[in-house]
Amino acid sequence: MQTTMNQKKSNRFTPLLMALCIIIGIIIGTFYANHFSGNRLNIINSGSNRLSNLLHIISDQYVDEVNIDSLVDVAIPQILSELDPHSVYINSKQAQTATDDLKGSFSGIGVEFVIRQDTIHIQGVIKNGPAEKAGVLAGDKIVSVDGKPFVGKIVTQEEAMHRLKGPKDTKVKIGVVRYGSKKVHTFTITRGDIPQKSIAATYMLDDKTGYIRVKKFSETTYAELLISLAKLSQSGFTNLVIDLRDNTGGYLETAVQMANEFLPKNRLIVYTQGRKQPRQEFLSDGRGSYKDIPLVVLINEGSASSSEIFAGAIQDNDRGTIIGRRSFGKGLVQKQMEFPDGSIIRLTTARYYTPSGRCIQKPYTMGDESFYAQDLVDRYQHGEYFSQDSIKHTGPAYHTHIGRVVYGGGGITPDIFVAEDTLGMTSYYKEASMSGLILQYAFTYTDDNRPKLNTYKEMMEMASYLAKQNLVDKFATYADKHGLKRRNLMIKKSHKLLERYINSRIIYNMLDESAWNEYINLGDPTIEAALKVFRNNAAFPKKPGATHQAASAKKVKGRVRK
Repeated sequence: MQTTMNQKKSNRFTPLLMALCIIIGIIIGTFYANHFSGNRLNIINSGSNRLSNLLHIISDQYVDEVNIDSLVDVAIPQILSELDPHSVYINSKQAQTATDDLKGSFSGIGVEFVIRQDTIHIQGVIKNGPAEKAGVLAGDKIVSVDGKPFVGKIVTQEEAMHRLKGPKDTKVKIGVVRYGSKKVHTFTITRGDIPQKSIAATYMLDDKTGYIRVKKFSETTYAELLISLAKLSQSGFTNLVIDLRDNTGGYLETAVQMANEFLPKNRLIVYTQGRKQPRQEFLSDGRGSYKDIPLVVLINEGSASSSEIFAGAIQDNDRGTIIGRRSFGKGLVQKQMEFPDGSIIRLTTARYYTPSGRCIQKPYTMGDESFYAQDLVDRYQHGEYFSQDSIKHTGPAYHTHIGRVVYGGGGITPDIFVAEDTLGMTSYYKEASMSGLILQYAFTYTDDNRPKLNTYKEMMEMASYLAKQNLVDKFATYADKHGLKRRNLMIKKSHKLLERYINSRIIYNMLDESAWNEYINLGDPTIEAALKVFRNNAAFPKKPGATHQAASAKKVKGRVRK
């Protein structure tokens, strides 16, 4: 009974207490509103949420309507730019594309295209992809999407991707005009998963040497590598070249998986360490199937991040020979974090170090990207692309597993240097390349000669045919009509370069990326240097002094025979 009486009293006072709370809240609110009227920044300045509060004030009180999302897209990159060159913000519109690039697949119709004269030209059709199954052919021009015309100024790369890509199993209807016909053909295509291969080429350089070109380190790269190695095994390869030139990197974990395939057990591959991240080591487990195969890794100034992790692991463990030019020098590790709106930041949280202890990150000043961005230009001007003696090592010396000297402070320096090939380079060639005229001519020629070119299914056959077509002279005439004055002496000097560029793009248009890689590798000095290493049985680095000792022993042995 007593309990019931207490409950009744409590219920009687509850409305009174609530009223008092409301009155007190109004009084406090009024006080602060009057006290800080016109000067809310005093509140903001006292806390760590000044940016969010500022945006709230702008949204609430600014004289005109403001798109806050646009302000955020401007502010966040500016903040991150004060840190390091690799901490970046990617807005929600671009985030999906950025993520797809490293996932190894996306959902779409399965075509490669270029935009010419405000029209989508299908350059290639993914084998067994949705577009091919629907009957779309390379050379088709897309003129409508979902029953609406899609030509003219509205046709941009971004808008084309928006209309053609989409969720898996959704449908899109495209209208195309086929070569030699004015009729519009309509195809309804069911979107599907389109693989994005990170390995561009796999083939035999000679009877013994396999070649694998890796474009990036995505989620699927390691699986692709195993498939490529199995393919080369069928051809009986006993030497291997892994080409990482112009590979800007990707996932650290993928580089570790790949390196593990070639290293003996318990070898350090890489370690990471940051202010908030303790040292984390990645070791080989000895389960790799290619621990003993002679190996050469190709790098250049465009090889960065995961490419440098792989090359550094191979070099520091004396597992293979690195050939080419000094790599980019990106030794920072980014962690990707997503905001609720789908936008992401990639924030540098650690540095990575090669097995010898090198941080191969090149120098930078926080908040100053100018020097950092200028580095590759400076290397060119200093002559580093043309002479090994011009390489400036700013970091300390380290030692590999067997005692060879390697350097930190900016990229992986190759064991064998190969200068950039500038033979035949002229201002005419540079302008023809930079202007896009070669690409335009190659595509026009491909389109106009597709029936004939379709008869050649192999790279060497097509290359042999193209070599007889006098394409350099035809290009010069085309370029002259499009604003690039004909200069016969320069054209003669750059003839081989022009022919190689034109033919390679036509081969790419008609065949695939693998055929293109195979063509541009013909006569490549870096490839030739790799083959020479294998011919000399020199893929495995030797301990310092071993070469001299071997030479001395050979000399003594020769004297004994005499």
